[in-house]
Amino acid sequence: MPTFPFQQVDVFSLEPMRGNPLAVVFGADSLSDSQMQAFANWTNLSETTFLLKPTDPRAHYRVRIFTPTQELPFAGHPTLGSAHVWLSNSGISPDGDIVQECGAGLVRIRRDGTRLAFAAPPLTRSGPVDPALVERIAEALGLTMDRIEGSNWLVNGPDWIGLRLSSREDVLAVKPDYPMLNGARVGLVGVIGRSTEPAEGEHVDFEVRAFTKNGYEDPVTGSLNAGMAQWLIGSGIAPDSYVAAQGTVLGRKGRVFVDKVGDDIWIGGEVAACVSGTVTI
Repeated sequence: MPTFPFQQVDVFSLEPMRGNPLAVVFGADSLSDSQMQAFANWTNLSETTFLLKPTDPRAHYRVRIFTPTQELPFAGHPTLGSAHVWLSNSGISPDGDIVQECGAGLVRIRRDGTRLAFAAPPLTRSGPVDPALVERIAEALGLTMDRIEGSNWLVNGPDWIGLRLSSREDVLAVKPDYPMLNGARVGLVGVIGRSTEPAEGEHVDFEVRAFTKNGYEDPVTGSLNAGMAQWLIGSGIAPDSYVAAQGTVLGRKGRVFVDKVGDDIWIGGEVAACVSGTVTI
């Protein structure tokens, strides 16, 4: 059985092992779809990625992204983690943007100091959510409707439904009933006021939580934050640059750095290698 370079990295945290983990297999061109899915099922992480040679000449590499049960066309923390592993294993250091090929097309990634950031892909569905669906989700989250200040579809691969709540405290207090959510992917965002700003002198503007359709809370979610940024900045609720916290309830310390530059919105974060070696598949 062949062996492949392998890394498990932590994404979107200044402190290793307090972000969102990702397993990455490098040079996986010989693996079949079923082998990739089986390995992703075995790692049992939210996502496992496989780096391959690109089919588009404009791309530096191609990535396939698997959850334990299915393949995704795009996801955010796998994009940054995969770029980190590609840079550390390929021996290539592009002068400009790194270009990733994935199921959603080409995604640009840039280096921003010690962080990596990807350009948020276009939303394939946006706009307000049907009020009846919002009411069902509110009931599943134990929220009264007066706590919800807005809703929006945020589909950029994963079919996120975004809800904007009155405050960070409201976001952190939610206890989801997953059977009642009935498979909906729901993201929450609430503003952090000066009186509730996290300690240690850091600046954080929004608190985010993400509830997956598989019945668990995701620690830090790039695709959701990309959609949230397009919604919040586009509607004038958020400034062109801000920082979002995520994973607080789970004991994580996710930090997502958002910057609008021209027509692009960049979603950035730290990536740290926690496990390196080879894997036999």
